[in-house]
Formats: sequence, C-alpha cells, structure tokens
Amino acid sequence: MTTAPAAGEDLRTRLLRVAAAMTIAEGWSKITMARLADEAGVSRQSVYNVFGNKPALAQALVMGELTVFLGQVVDAFERSGDDPVAAIHDASLAVLRLGRENPLLRAVIAGSHGANSELLPLLTTDGGQLLEKAKQVVTDGMLRFQLPLNREQLDVGVDVIVRTVLSHIIQPSGTPDETATGIAWIAGVVLRSEQ
Repeated sequence: MTTAPAAGEDLRTRLLRVAAAMTIAEGWSKITMARLADEAGVSRQSVYNVFGNKPALAQALVMGELTVFLGQVVDAFERSGDDPVAAIHDASLAVLRLGRENPLLRAVIAGSHGANSELLPLLTTDGGQLLEKAKQVVTDGMLRFQLPLNREQLDVGVDVIVRTVLSHIIQPSGTPDETATGIAWIAGVVLRSEQ
C-alpha cells in the first residue's frame, strides 16, 4: 500500500517518515530502497537521488530523530531560568523519557523483531556525528550560565553528560527520573567544586 504524502511535505521528509514507519513495523533489515520507493509511491531512482544509498538513508533517519531529541534539550534549557543544574536535570529527564516512548528508537535498540540493526551503530560505535551535534546543543545551553569552568572543563563535562544520557537511553539502569536526578547530582558536585 502506497503512503500518501502529508500536506506540504517535501520528498526527503516523506521518505524519512515512510522509512521510520517501515522500520517500526518490520525492522530496518527488511527495508530496501526499492521497497521504500514503492511504499512512498515514487521511483527507486528518486530515493537514490535523495539519499544515494541505504547507509546514507540510515544516517538521515537517525539524525532526523536526533533533532526531535535535541528540541527537548533546548526547551529544557530555555525553561531553566538561571540554574544550570536544573537545566541538566530537565534536559536529561526529557530525553530519557522520550527515549522510552519513541517507537523508532525502541525498534533500533531492540534490533526490531530480533534482526540485527544497521542503525544501532549510528547511536554507538559510529555515532560521531550524533555525539558532536548533541554536545554542541548542550554546550550552547550551558554557555548561557555563569559557570566556574573553563572551556576545556566544560567540554569534558558536556561529553560525559551526553555519553551518559545516550548510554542510559540504550541500556537503562533505572527510571528516567532516577537517572536524571543522578546526572544532575554529579553536575551539581562538579559545578560547586573548587576548580
């Protein structure tokens, strides 16, 4: 069955939406460029013209979802007033909760229906672009505050926070509330310590 385009949706957005739906329903391993083209009601060449190949489609899919998650981070920082620890807590909590609820992320992490996922490495071992984008957004948020850290220390702290949150999204060891509280506690200790 061909998926109709949403109002005002460009081809790239439509293909990503359809690819996400197919991944959630069937698993990434079942997607081919030809099947995506059929489902989206376009030619296979159109899919190749937009993404080039399946790994590029995978990267675009993951980075598109990252944008949704980073929107939560930006919102949390904007709501935090002048409290960087509250910003870290609220941003971590929002991302961790979304991670539990996001069906595409759950499908990627689970390998969707028991199949190995080519998408999971984009969150872990091959996640350089994802990590850099996430760290930049958190760094930009933290630079709003008067911090007792120099830039090198801030970069280390942000790296640890982003990697910790990502780790807990992929393999949680507690509830989002517990994890966010723990991350905020560590951030508070660092921000109150003598540098």
